[in-house]
Amino acid sequence: MITEASPALPAFYREHQTGLVRLAMMLVGDEATAEDVVQDVFVRLHRNTPSLRDEQKLLAYVRSAVLNGCRSVLRRRKLIRRHAERYEPPAWSAESQAMLGEDHREVMRALHRLPRRQREVLVLRFYADLPDEEIATTLRIRPSTVRSTMSRALSALERELGDAS
Repeated sequence: MITEASPALPAFYREHQTGLVRLAMMLVGDEATAEDVVQDVFVRLHRNTPSLRDEQKLLAYVRSAVLNGCRSVLRRRKLIRRHAERYEPPAWSAESQAMLGEDHREVMRALHRLPRRQREVLVLRFYADLPDEEIATTLRIRPSTVRSTMSRALSALERELGDAS
């Protein structure tokens, strides 16, 4: 069982922090914001640790919290975009841009044009490599909804990338 005073919480953080930051980065588009989201989740987790006996349930809980944090960031950006004259999306780091080819960047741009749930399902499946059941638990939807959303997302992504070429 992981509790606030438990030494298992820092170990849990060390084990899962990098993967959670990468997951958040795929959704928000920049590393600094992704790190902030994950850090905020772990601060809240430290203050008010749920009493979950199974570490896998805790991981699903934390993933859900990270996704919710990313949604909040994206909502704030959308609000700013409405009131700003021109919004430039967050740039990937220079190192990331140098490493990524134009094709990969185009896939990322197309991914970010998808609706939120479709984007989240694709990131959780292909980036976090989660099965339908874990995606369903994380997003609080049914496994059948995961599969149908996945199908629609892949079709939309294919259309987006087909139009771009």
